[in-house]
Amino acid sequence: MVSVIPASQVSIALLEERYGLRETTQPDFFGEWTQGLGSLTELEKQYLDRVKTHFKRLLKNPPLLENSVKMVVLSPLLDRAGFYDDPFHIQSEVSIDIAAEDEGQMIRGRIDVLVLKDRFWILVLEAKRSDFDANVAMGQALAYMLATPESEQPTFAMVSNGQSFLFLKLTKTPQPQYANSRLFSLANPGNDLYEVLKVMKRIGKMVTAEPQSD
Repeated sequence: MVSVIPASQVSIALLEERYGLRETTQPDFFGEWTQGLGSLTELEKQYLDRVKTHFKRLLKNPPLLENSVKMVVLSPLLDRAGFYDDPFHIQSEVSIDIAAEDEGQMIRGRIDVLVLKDRFWILVLEAKRSDFDANVAMGQALAYMLATPESEQPTFAMVSNGQSFLFLKLTKTPQPQYANSRLFSLANPGNDLYEVLKVMKRIGKMVTAEPQSD
């Protein structure tokens, strides 16, 4: 009989044991969050400043739920990154099952938001409550990334509770490995949403510039 583990309870240690996942320390593995980033226009910066202001206003009246995070913060970022436009499309609440090789255990969950280009997974987006530590959700996001049907192309994820943002990159061959960005936070001086949007745009441009195999 197959035992089912909710994705929200998955740890990185379990993924390492059951699926051979490894964290890489290669400095050039995840250069997309530091290299080749474009600049933002003044209008984009003003727009992101409003997003930050709206989020901070919501924080004054807790609890801030996942749907509020999506509407106030994540949806504007997806829009400005171009993920609502061709050639991308969005799916929400995507059901995922991941079986171990011996098929004795299965991880089951739902991806909050999935950005695709054709059938290729571009960005897995996991939204959490404002009081949820984004680092804690890494195991859940990595589990979803392991479920991508594409084995040759890298998969990216963004975990956010509205205030903090963490990017992940995973490749599946020859062995599943991943790395993460630094933690961006709206608690920092200035507006870290500038950098978050730059990384999202960088991922989108990289994908559209590279031909995908069938």
